[in-house]
Amino acid sequence: MIDEIVEFNKGFVASKAYEKYVTDKYPDKKLAVLSCMDTRLTELLPAALGLKNGDAKIIKNAGGLVISPFDSAMRSLIVAIYELGVEEIMVVAHTQCGACHMNYGHFEEAMMARGVSQRTLDTVRHCGIDLDAWLEGFKDTPSSVRNTVATIKAHPLVPGDVAVRGFIIDSVTGALEEVC
Repeated sequence: MIDEIVEFNKGFVASKAYEKYVTDKYPDKKLAVLSCMDTRLTELLPAALGLKNGDAKIIKNAGGLVISPFDSAMRSLIVAIYELGVEEIMVVAHTQCGACHMNYGHFEEAMMARGVSQRTLDTVRHCGIDLDAWLEGFKDTPSSVRNTVATIKAHPLVPGDVAVRGFIIDSVTGALEEVC
């Protein structure tokens, strides 16, 4: 599949199809969106939010979560604020998210089936990584959004003038519901 993508890319560049996407690194709407990496949202999310290339920084991960105050999602938001001029942040979870009810037990079985040894898993744990917490999903989407919004708002490096709001987008229709 990767070879096919690389081949497609050669034609994309040769035909100058990139020209309609040219913009700079600063988001025109001074907006960052933290959302899930779910494939249903690849085109639906920006379309449903009325965003075009260059409008916003879109940060995606499994579940659209900030799982700790110094994880990579939070780092990206801090960079977006101080380096790229972001003034507003939307946390956008979605219906029927795979991270809902996700748990380490499932991953452990899958990892071992793919050749990761129990010894390796034990070594990771011995290094201080709590795999149960790290690979834990969430039980309730609205609560997850509230927790992520609260973590961002309470972060010591996020200025008080940055607006942070949470939403759930319908994975089929794109309808937004604000989570208060």
